[in-house]
Amino acid sequence: MIRVVLPAHLRTLAQVKGDVMLEVHGDVTQRSILDALEASYPMLRGTIRDHDTQQRRGFVRFFACEEDLSHESPDAPLPDAVARGEEPFFVVGAIAGG
Repeated sequence: MIRVVLPAHLRTLAQVKGDVMLEVHGDVTQRSILDALEASYPMLRGTIRDHDTQQRRGFVRFFACEEDLSHESPDAPLPDAVARGEEPFFVVGAIAGG
């Protein structure tokens, strides 16, 4: 099982408390995790990725194993610790300001 940590506003939208546990079949990638997340929680479609392009939204970041994975290929394998469920995959809302 893959553990996904969502920001508070997305947990509220998905009506979950705490981390989300997902079963991902095949390679564990950003795309496969987000596909499984959106399949289990359809109300999240379009909040993390654009509906049409499936590209990460500009103010959303992905982290795992203390690494920023936001600019990695969505099809690149994630670290083994994430695939084994030992480390979570974080979806983080970026903060901008001036």
